[in-house]
Amino acid sequence: MSGAPLAAIAVGVIVERIKATSQWIDYIWRPTMVLAGQPDTAAWTQLADDGERATYYAGSATVELHRTETANYRDNLASGSPALWVVLYRTGAEPPYALYLVTADPAEGEAMTEAGSNIVEPVPMPDIVRDAIAAFVAEHHVEKVFVKRKRDPATPESLGRRPPSVRKDEQ
Repeated sequence: MSGAPLAAIAVGVIVERIKATSQWIDYIWRPTMVLAGQPDTAAWTQLADDGERATYYAGSATVELHRTETANYRDNLASGSPALWVVLYRTGAEPPYALYLVTADPAEGEAMTEAGSNIVEPVPMPDIVRDAIAAFVAEHHVEKVFVKRKRDPATPESLGRRPPSVRKDEQ
């Protein structure tokens, strides 16, 4: 992202831990929901647990909106199922993951998968957040006109024709 964000939307993130049926890992963690606003709940508060599946409030984050990314936000909103990408990174302690980022930019969300160890999941965008992003796009989006470059006509001087070279030992 370039520069400071022009707008920010506070959100809270809900994650779930599911007992794995694998011999290599005990649990599968994944973000399931984003709440509009920031609840007065401490990060990693357990909300429910039935023995197989536990739900946690992972903490709060801020969705930053940048003027240069309005085309990506617009495409996300027009997709039919707008999403926010939640990024969790491994801590190596308890809790095993920490909330790193929540973004409305699909390209930024995809870029976060490059690290390989991050958990990056799109979750449904709450209506209040969708409306705020739509208003931001309506106010700040400027359509960039595609300008196709035209080639310059070839000139014989620029073709690089050179006289035959003479080796130094022939002089």
